[in-house]
Amino acid sequence: MSTSTPARAAGATADFLDTRIGASKLVKEFARKIFPDHWSFLLGEIALYSFIVLLLSGTFLTMFFVPSMAEIHYPEDALPVTMQGVQMSEAFASTLKLSFAVKGGLLMRQIHHWAALMFMAAIVTHMLRIFFTGAFRKPRELNWIVGFLLMVLGLVAGFTGYSLPDDVLSGNGLRITDGITKGVPIIGSYASFLIFGGEFPGVDIIPRMFTAHILVVPGLILALVAVHLMLVVVHKHTQYPGPGRTNKNVVGFPLFPVYMAKAGGFFFIVFGVLALMGATMSINAVWNYGPYDPSPVSAGAQPDWYMLFLEGSLRMMPGQAEFVVGGFTVPLNVIIPAMIVPGILLGALALYPFIEAIATGDKREHHVLDRPRNVPFRTAFGVAVLAELIMLALAGSNDLIATHFSLSINDITNTFRVLFFVLPVVTFWITKRICLGLQRRDREIVLHGRETGTIIRMATGEYVEVHKPLDDFERWTLVGYEAPRPREIEPAEDSRGVRRKGYRLDSFKAALSRVFYEDRIEPVTPAELAAAHSHGEHDMLPGGTDNVEPTALAGSGQDTGHTS
Repeated sequence: MSTSTPARAAGATADFLDTRIGASKLVKEFARKIFPDHWSFLLGEIALYSFIVLLLSGTFLTMFFVPSMAEIHYPEDALPVTMQGVQMSEAFASTLKLSFAVKGGLLMRQIHHWAALMFMAAIVTHMLRIFFTGAFRKPRELNWIVGFLLMVLGLVAGFTGYSLPDDVLSGNGLRITDGITKGVPIIGSYASFLIFGGEFPGVDIIPRMFTAHILVVPGLILALVAVHLMLVVVHKHTQYPGPGRTNKNVVGFPLFPVYMAKAGGFFFIVFGVLALMGATMSINAVWNYGPYDPSPVSAGAQPDWYMLFLEGSLRMMPGQAEFVVGGFTVPLNVIIPAMIVPGILLGALALYPFIEAIATGDKREHHVLDRPRNVPFRTAFGVAVLAELIMLALAGSNDLIATHFSLSINDITNTFRVLFFVLPVVTFWITKRICLGLQRRDREIVLHGRETGTIIRMATGEYVEVHKPLDDFERWTLVGYEAPRPREIEPAEDSRGVRRKGYRLDSFKAALSRVFYEDRIEPVTPAELAAAHSHGEHDMLPGGTDNVEPTALAGSGQDTGHTS
């Protein structure tokens, strides 16, 4: 039977690639890679696909955008009418032409902006999933840092991107950047002069941000995405707990053809959603704001959502907190909200995997994820940081809250100042109590089964509620985890009374471990499970309820006797 021309060409191409770069080994390695099937793993894919859409739409926009701050007058016969004859920069004028004169320009602008928002939302949500499930544990600590750097680069990409049109809204953001830069003691004014190419707003900031936005930041993001995906392949994929899932295997589908087909289809779904949003939902209508003028600052000027926490931190800080040392002003009203507060919140998230590793002292590899309730401190800490960031974002919109709800902006700001200190403590305590309560509830369900609301009468005349036993998957999920205990250390002195070297460091690790794991609920042991099931005459088995007599109370939901 003769071989067709396409088949011969494909075979020759495969042979060429195999003899030059070892393609068969690469295909064999990647095609057999197993990926678990869970919806939460798609969050990272949404970020990747949004970034691809950003690259495609950004390439189109680059062909028409003019990154220049040279002053011109907008043509008298061009759209929009409100901008005719107005003096503006070439950057702003080219943005208007993109929106009104270039076919598909406005659609591409809006797709690009929505994709940027989606990119950051997917990264943040993906990192939250990784954090709360403990996917950052050994050997993935470095990949967590890579993901954190991707989030930071996403912030930089977003900031440099929405500043390019040189409109009033983005210009106010650049003015804030100038103020923060000048707030750095000693070198602040020199740094601002260097960044802006002179006194603000200067003449070079738009071309420089354009270069960073289309070249430097995307290049770094692409490099880190490659590193991130490579580490995913090297470390193999994490998976949720369940029967047959261990640290030595992965239960799921192979990369080719199952996962590739799903991933390809999902890319077009993400692209379609972003295109629909760009076509139907207006965003960043710069002609409503006008070209940048340093003099006006209007209310209701907020950056994109992922930068709102920094805006809120600046708005909450009292303006009198500054002093002079050696002729240099130290503006704490800028340093604390713009540098220290974000540094503490983001730094705590970046370093958390290493801090938890010190607290546990665990050197093993972990490929099975945690249920958030089974790690109360981590979950409570994450919720507290998340609540703080959300509160700061709301504080960044204090003027909108005041105007929409007819409230005093001073009262709102003072309320947020109190919440800044109170909210993390309250959310941490509540979340930790909820996690411990859920763990106790899980123990009860494992030992006694799920309540059915069915009341039966025993042969002895006793009324009890029937409990339905768990299946193997449910039981495994509820009991198949480890609850780390606080670390125990050796005494400060050995048997000869000599003080042990390294005792202070061990004491610190033990104290940190107690903070993490002193409040804990032990998982159900096999002995406890066997003892509970020895009273299984009240269980509703699949085959029926032997040795019991249904009564008129069946299904009433009232438990008039004891439960087992």
